[in-house]
Amino acid sequence: MPNLRVLENALPFAPLKVCALDSAAKLGKSVDNYLVDFRKTLRTGLKTDPAFEGYAEPSFLIDAECPRFGSGEGKGIFNESVRGKDLFILVDVCNSSITYSMNGYINHKSPDDHYQDLKRIIQAATGKAKRINVIMPYLYEGRQHKRNGRESLDCAYALEELYSMGVENIITFDAHDPRVQNAAPLSGFDNFSAYYQFLKTLLEGEEDMIIDKDHTVVISPDEGALDRAVYFASVLGVDAGMFYKRRDYSKMVNGKNPIVAHEFLGDNIDGKDVIIVDDIISSGESILDTAKQIKEKNAKRIFIMATFGQFTNGMDAFDKAYEQCIFDKIITTNLIYTKPEVKSKSYYLEADVSKFIAQIIDFMNHDLSIGNVITSTEKIHEVLDRYNERQKFELM
Repeated sequence: MPNLRVLENALPFAPLKVCALDSAAKLGKSVDNYLVDFRKTLRTGLKTDPAFEGYAEPSFLIDAECPRFGSGEGKGIFNESVRGKDLFILVDVCNSSITYSMNGYINHKSPDDHYQDLKRIIQAATGKAKRINVIMPYLYEGRQHKRNGRESLDCAYALEELYSMGVENIITFDAHDPRVQNAAPLSGFDNFSAYYQFLKTLLEGEEDMIIDKDHTVVISPDEGALDRAVYFASVLGVDAGMFYKRRDYSKMVNGKNPIVAHEFLGDNIDGKDVIIVDDIISSGESILDTAKQIKEKNAKRIFIMATFGQFTNGMDAFDKAYEQCIFDKIITTNLIYTKPEVKSKSYYLEADVSKFIAQIIDFMNHDLSIGNVITSTEKIHEVLDRYNERQKFELM
């Protein structure tokens, strides 16, 4: 746990409670386990102080649910009191595995369904909880973050709506475009990245890498992910490159202009390990095409990293690409639901971000700077230096 001295010198804002909706039940349980562990040994002598009521609990999860009527309508219910609590609501709008019955039919919950459940829970808590915070790892409608012509601006409107309902803070990860927070400039909005978790997972899964400018390069699959690639490359101390998507703007296919080709902009990658960094793997067509072109440039190994692995078209294309040695590993996080089919693949690794979320909650509950929990560049460099020195020693 980082900066314990800062934490021990601060008072909690209010008794902590975490509401993990059914879409994020597994992640919520893991986060709760870390929170319980964090507070077992802190302030053991102050547990009878009223200011620390509920500070150390066997669980911080609150009993809540969003049942459905037979017509498909729903409601949000708290089965215990939330009055005076610092409430953190955890929701995964991408979890398509949750179902409900409507008029005898079984429906899978869409992002819209999960968002409605979130609003129902907020309504049930409004006027009772002392503060309401929403942890939405994948920002609802995050891909519809800007308006082009006559179309909706869903993400910005959703932020306005949540803040108008009494939400004070929204916590998300790798927003498709973090500038969407400008829709509500006077409200709390924190956008995090899991670079340290990605690096840790990669180093644990690969024992023979040397990460420096001579052996590794970070590449963005398009111009939209360039900022992520440049930052990650800077932290790792390696070069960065990108692919430019050349589109055919004369026609539309499935609501967007089709990609004609990917043009590479960057230095020579011959014989180097390549890390492709992006926020989302949706169908995977674009990132697999990028990996294929990188392989044709004689890259040594290719590691694909994305915060959110949706895999909307299944895994057949990835299986085929892996068999053709187009990529070596895919790493995504546990911030959204991952299909069992994905987890069963030998080339798949999952980066666990639940401890990071627990640290964010703990420091926010104490009204302390979130900068205390963000992994410093120096710490990442220390991990890399130890790893590289070990590899170089073994190669001698």
